[in-house]
Amino acid sequence: MDHTTEHHGGGAKEVRNVTIILTVLTIIELALGFWMMGIDSHSTRIAVKGIIVILMLAKAFYIVGYFMHLKHEIRNMIMTIVVPLLLFVWFIIAFLYDGNSFKNLKNTYDPYKKEVSQTKIEKKEEGKETKNEAAEEKK
Repeated sequence: MDHTTEHHGGGAKEVRNVTIILTVLTIIELALGFWMMGIDSHSTRIAVKGIIVILMLAKAFYIVGYFMHLKHEIRNMIMTIVVPLLLFVWFIIAFLYDGNSFKNLKNTYDPYKKEVSQTKIEKKEEGKETKNEAAEEKK
C-alpha cells in the first residue's frame, strides 16, 4: 500500500500536473514579457502587465495550494494564513500610496522644499573658491 498517495491526495501524478501547469504559465509570462518590450502603445503595455500579474497570482495559488499543502487543509487553517497575508499586502499598498502623497504634498505646500529640490548646485573647481566661501572667510 502506497502511503504517500493516501495522505497527500494525488502523489506523483498531482505534482507532475502542477509542475506542468507552472511551467506553461511561466513560458506564457516570458513570451508576454518579451512581446511587451516591442510594444509602443502605453495602454497595450498596461494591459499586458495586468495579464502577467494575473498569471503570477495563478502561479502563487498553485504553489501555496499544492507545495505548501494548503489545498488539503481545513477552511479555518486556510483563513488563518490568507487573511493576515491579504492585510499585509493592503498595508504595503497603503504605505506606498501614503508615501507618494506625502512626497507630492511636501513639494506643493512647502516653498522651501520645492526651491531646494529645483536649485542646481554649483560645481567647485580645484583651487577656486565659490562666492559663499569667500564671504564666510572675510567674516
